[in-house]
Amino acid sequence: MPPYIRATKSMPPAIAPLLQPQISLAPQLPPVHVVDLMTDAGSAAFGAAWRAKEAKLVECPALSDSRPEYKTTYDVEPHAEILGFDDSQWEQVPATDLGGRRGGGLVSFFWFRTLLTIPKSALGFDTAGSKAVLRVNVDDYAEVWINGALPRTAGRPSPATIQGFNMPNRLLLGDEVVSAGDKFEVAIFAINGPISAAPANFLWFREAKVEFFT
Repeated sequence: MPPYIRATKSMPPAIAPLLQPQISLAPQLPPVHVVDLMTDAGSAAFGAAWRAKEAKLVECPALSDSRPEYKTTYDVEPHAEILGFDDSQWEQVPATDLGGRRGGGLVSFFWFRTLLTIPKSALGFDTAGSKAVLRVNVDDYAEVWINGALPRTAGRPSPATIQGFNMPNRLLLGDEVVSAGDKFEVAIFAINGPISAAPANFLWFREAKVEFFT
């Protein structure tokens, strides 16, 4: 697993925002088959074992080219979005407890991680040649990393980022179609919000599903 390297200086994006290609979006039609990952059978169909850990804000040095009055800033720990991150010591979360309230409320963050493996048959549905979409709705917001990437494009729809208050993130798994054995390492950053109006509430999944389209 490569280490997380915290930036020390401001950096422009690798590709100018207006030149970035639009990422592939999930179909808007009703799915032909849905598997509920918040059930034992649903998660087991993908070999998914969920783990979770609270994330915290930590103080760190400001970027070196900040204005001189800014000496420190803040970052999140751990950075569990990294592909191959070792979460083996984290809390094990049964699929049926993804809806359990976690965190201390107010300004609160939590990581959830799992590995999804596309089965040949998803609870009776032949997955060959189908499109698969991960659909998660975290109370209140979520950012969703797939295989170490947060799919996003400046100024265009970016389903991996915050979609709105208690609105689902829907990410296409893979490029066009999936095949049995395809693996997708999922890291979900749950956010209690609105942050500036920190709620007296907690973090949980309203839904976690894989949708299939043909």
